Amino acid sequence: QVQMAESGGGLVQAGGSLRLSCVASGRTFSTYAMGWFRQAPGKERELLAAISATGRNTYYEDSVKGRFTISRDNAEKTVYLQMNSLKPEDPAVYFCAARRGWALPLRPSEFGSWGQGTQVTVPS
Repeated sequence: QVQMAESGGGLVQAGGSLRLSCVASGRTFSTYAMGWFRQAPGKERELLAAISATGRNTYYEDSVKGRFTISRDNAEKTVYLQMNSLKPEDPAVYFCAARRGWALPLRPSEFGSWGQGTQVTVPS
């Protein structure tokens, strides 16, 4: 079992960058695939990016391809989301979560151990 703690959110102007971090507790972090999600008010939680346990495989939702990069450091039990070229439609609470195994398509319902999230704001 792992638990997550996200950080790195904040207010950034359109076109700017942020780097989100998700630190996991527990000894089995390196056995889980990890995903970054976001949820805006009134909208469903959506999967943005995911990375397999070894980091060999990654997935990106179309709206963030070329702008966001997911990475992980298993020694530090941390997964990152580098967000560049932020847009006014990107504001949301961003979450990380863990999943056993890697099989496309990935579904949010297959992820667990959700953190509290970190708020990202991009003024329009």
